[in-house]
Amino acid sequence: MAYDDLRGFLSTLEKEGQLLRITEEVLPEPDLAAAANAAGRIGDGAPALWFDNVKGFTDARIALNVHGSWANHALALGLPKHTPVKEQVEEFARRWDAFPVAPERREDAPWRENTQEGDDVDLFSVLPLFRLNDGDGGFYLDKAAVVSRDPEDPGHFGKQNVGTYRLQVIGRNRLAIQPVPVHDIALHLRTAEEKGEDLPVAITLGNDPVMAIVAGMPMGYDQSEYEMAGALRGAPAPIATAPLTGFDVPWGSEVVIEGVIESRKRQIEGPFGEFTGHYSGGRRMPVVRIDRVSYRTNPVFESLYLGMPWTECDYLVGPNTCVPLLKQLRAEFPEVQAVNAMYTHGLLAVISTRKRYGGFAKAVAMRAMTTPHGLGYITTVIVVDEDVDPFDLPQVMWAMSSKVNPADDVVVLPNLSVVELAPAAQPAGLTSKMIIDATTPVHPDARGNFSTPTKDLPEAKDWAARLQRLLSEARG
Repeated sequence: MAYDDLRGFLSTLEKEGQLLRITEEVLPEPDLAAAANAAGRIGDGAPALWFDNVKGFTDARIALNVHGSWANHALALGLPKHTPVKEQVEEFARRWDAFPVAPERREDAPWRENTQEGDDVDLFSVLPLFRLNDGDGGFYLDKAAVVSRDPEDPGHFGKQNVGTYRLQVIGRNRLAIQPVPVHDIALHLRTAEEKGEDLPVAITLGNDPVMAIVAGMPMGYDQSEYEMAGALRGAPAPIATAPLTGFDVPWGSEVVIEGVIESRKRQIEGPFGEFTGHYSGGRRMPVVRIDRVSYRTNPVFESLYLGMPWTECDYLVGPNTCVPLLKQLRAEFPEVQAVNAMYTHGLLAVISTRKRYGGFAKAVAMRAMTTPHGLGYITTVIVVDEDVDPFDLPQVMWAMSSKVNPADDVVVLPNLSVVELAPAAQPAGLTSKMIIDATTPVHPDARGNFSTPTKDLPEAKDWAARLQRLLSEARG
């Protein structure tokens, strides 16, 4: 089932028992973020949270933890809510192969119902803003899809980036944005600033559930997120034309903010409790001037709590990090079987692969570090054999404990790029990276004593499914 807007998805979550309405009055701080934080500790079946009785806000509608469990993630993709995570990743990879699916342009977008423009723009009158962590430097829009275009090729649909970047509200019509250097919007901004020009942007809030997934996906520079959304939805993604910038934006958004990143202007942004589980400090960041806000009547404000994993952020960017890495690696190394890059947005990745020859696993790991995502994120790669499930951590730990000779199988590469948010980087944006080869040596590598491994009995796979069925029946 393909959802055209957030509201349709929330209705399905409620029908499936995956949305919890909090009816008693709560405080905007700390209750909202604390509840979302707690939801991340419940586990795989945690519900989305709905608040409409928030002290100090007369007309708030706030949705949190919308993608914050594997059950909700499955429903976002139109799968049964009990679909195991590995099957979700496999289905994600299967749908990837349908890319590109052209979007469907529609008129009468619901966000056209209300407008603020020019001096009348006031975000505080549209959105019920609150801090997510008590050390944050202000209010953040952290689950938005930000649309920008390549200033040198604005007509190229694929180079129109749709990405998720943190946005701090620094005034009624001002935002500070953090464009990570390896992300497309940073390339667009650099090109615009080299010309001395502002960079137009459209920022959309409260998007359909698949749009939120693809906006955080590490795709190629000229690959369209809208065309990927269509592949994942199994139906064309509905888009509309933003009235001020003329950009393509999701048809079903709750709020569309249009303006420009002002050329060569910087202002202190931060601190912010990040996906790494640490606060990032204040830095001088580009500034967005808001020129127009379009919004649905009684808009739903969707926000994302993030902090020490696991939180909604980790469910949201799990499969959409694993699958691009899998596809990019497999294009050059067809021996690659699976990629698990779900840990802290892929700062660590586990890759299973067959080997052509001795040393092959290390080559795969080095290539992973130079993919579009790997350049800025992957700091540690663990490579395991093809019969080790990278999503089964006991199996991974077994491979590491039984097959790794640290003198030969651990490689440290100094002074490589990483996002400045990585807390272990020193200085910010630069780190050493590590490869752990936990595979069985193959010719001409003759190290170790691996000639007599035990294997699962042939019947074990059928028995695992049988036991699961019997256990489910016994529990009713």
